[in-house]
Formats: sequence, structure tokens, C-alpha cells
Amino acid sequence: MDYQIRQRVLKIADIFLTDRSTVREVAKKVDCSKSTVHKDLTERLPDLNQDLYVEVKKLLEYNKSIRHLRGGEATRRRFLKEKENREASE
Repeated sequence: MDYQIRQRVLKIADIFLTDRSTVREVAKKVDCSKSTVHKDLTERLPDLNQDLYVEVKKLLEYNKSIRHLRGGEATRRRFLKEKENREASE
């Protein structure tokens, strides 16, 4: 594995765990795709640091377990914003 890729993988893992972010949030911070972030965390990280991978895997599983709640919250915020916009334009 290339040195730059190794550095990126470790940086992504650090950001992911430190901020307790989602894959999408980390992808925005490091300016790469969420597919790349996910591949780095699930496929490349175990080869570099198994202990770090175990921690990352726990957070990935947690994020997956609550994703339906995050989606519901986003929908609720969207409808509230639309309602406010309709009321403001009346």
C-alpha cells in the first residue's frame, strides 16, 4: 500500500473516532468520496492497525443502528422549514 494512502487511512480513522462523525461528514472534511472513506475504514485499516479497526467498526455499527433515526430527524426538519416558508409567504 502506498505511503500516502496509509497516511490518509490513519487520518480518516482518527477524525472518525475523535469527532464521532458519520462517513459522510468525514468525507467532506478530507475532501474525498464517502465510498473511499468507507473502503479505507473497512478494507485498508485492518491491514494497518487491527486495534484501531475494532474501535472504528464499533462506531460504524452504531451509526448504522441509528441511521433510521437520523433520516427521520432530517425529514422532520425539512417539513418544518417548508411550513415556515409557506407561512412567511402568506
